[in-house]
Amino acid sequence: MTDAADRSAADGPPATPPGLLLTTPGGGRFHFDPGALCLELLTTGGPGPYARYEVLHRPADLAAWLPPSRLRLPADAVRISPAQLAAARTLRDALWRLAAARAHGGRGTPADHAVLNRAAEHPPLVPRIAPDGTAAAPLPADGAQLVSTLARDAIALLTGPYADRVRECGADNCQLIFVDTSRPGRRRWCSMERCGNRHKVRALRARRDSEEAPPTTAPTPDSGRTQADRPSESMG
Repeated sequence: MTDAADRSAADGPPATPPGLLLTTPGGGRFHFDPGALCLELLTTGGPGPYARYEVLHRPADLAAWLPPSRLRLPADAVRISPAQLAAARTLRDALWRLAAARAHGGRGTPADHAVLNRAAEHPPLVPRIAPDGTAAAPLPADGAQLVSTLARDAIALLTGPYADRVRECGADNCQLIFVDTSRPGRRRWCSMERCGNRHKVRALRARRDSEEAPPTTAPTPDSGRTQADRPSESMG
């Protein structure tokens, strides 16, 4: 084995990149990293027009969200009651409104801020370290702790250094919200493999159409004159 291979074997398998694998209405799949745990919750549904995307119908649905989320917890790591599921949905809907307002230069309403503050009052999930040095499930835990953890993450985001980088995808037909944590701060799309790529394809097609279009003939300065109006070339 080469030195590089030795180092790779010693380091173990590559870490799973943060983010979620989402499915489009047409059945396509793409990777979406919203940049924060609390924003990952927004992919489960939301208020108003986002209610049609609701997936949190039962406590088990919220539990199923845990493994792919940034928490990377087993689905059975948190006990979630129906009331705690309702609290998670209330928090999510308030966060949708606050994040959307922030993405468009606003701050949101005091009522939605109060939802976050009330949820954050409960004790959060307690991190644990296993004997082998890896992260362990924070047991025992319940849904109130999960909701508190999400609320605290949202408060840290909306009051922290990246608050002004909370953005909505630049595509006209996509409302996914993310926080741009890149150094340049120029992220525009929810995902380059979805909206970013579609924008590039449309831009390329538009350039090709423009290049292939027949040139238009510009009118000459004399185009509006009759033969009698034009000065005689023999004069002078």
